[in-house]
Amino acid sequence: MDFDWNVIWKNREVLVSGMMLSLKLFAIALTGGIFFGTLLAMARLSSWKVLSYPAAGFVNLIRSIPFIMAIFWFYFLTPMLVQKMTGQQGEAVGPFTSAIVAFIMVESAYYSEIIRAGIQSIPRGQPWAAYALGMNYWQAMGTVVLPQAFRNMIPIMLTQAIILFQDTSLVYVVGLKDFLGAASKAGQLSGRIVELYIFVAFVFFIICFGASWAVKKLQAKYAIVR
Repeated sequence: MDFDWNVIWKNREVLVSGMMLSLKLFAIALTGGIFFGTLLAMARLSSWKVLSYPAAGFVNLIRSIPFIMAIFWFYFLTPMLVQKMTGQQGEAVGPFTSAIVAFIMVESAYYSEIIRAGIQSIPRGQPWAAYALGMNYWQAMGTVVLPQAFRNMIPIMLTQAIILFQDTSLVYVVGLKDFLGAASKAGQLSGRIVELYIFVAFVFFIICFGASWAVKKLQAKYAIVR
């Protein structure tokens, strides 16, 4: 088979632009997923059923549906909700905003379970000791429980981040030109889609393999000897 690898260099600007979009989506989804995942985890562990039941229902619902279906779901639902709340006609939000909402909602559900397990790994005596020193619930969580919980969770959180980066390639289904979408478009125009898909796979392998190696190093460095 005759390969023409020059097609990668010829389309370098399109590929770099697609990678930047993928990294932007990844960074926003990771930050939002951890933030809202922490709130969901604390709500699930709350003794107030008005908080714990809806949080559990949301997490179980989101984790039960395929990721690509969630992207489609929020892609059609988000503009309808925005139009309903603002009364704006036409395209209320674009595919990027819809994808961001979908990724944050899905990732917050997955991260909430990771964070919930991390919080539960902290001995109950520690928050009670914090209360005995005069701290309230939020002070005990912020200064005693969560710092230790996040340290315990570093390996699994980074592993979930690697999965998230791989999942960003799914946004092509809503028309976004991410790294995979850019390569696909360039391949269709040049007739060299095989070379570009091989290049995309190679780049994903390098990034994910390097990140997995870093996770193992961090796990060994921050392992807690009990």
